[in-house]
Amino acid sequence: MSGSTRTALRSLRSHHLRSALTMLGIIIGVAAVVVMIAIGVGARERIATQIRSLGANLISISPGSAK
Repeated sequence: MSGSTRTALRSLRSHHLRSALTMLGIIIGVAAVVVMIAIGVGARERIATQIRSLGANLISISPGSAK
């Protein structure tokens, strides 16, 4: 093993709490990203389903510019 790898492993062994908190932070961060992506995909699918349920006989009217 190289010197840097030995130093890193020694640091991990001697700083248990710091290592555990770092791993916990990484796990929480990854979980948060996964949850946000899942919420976004679910919301997109729900909106698409609602738009499809409106049907083809929908007329959209939007205001023009006031003159």
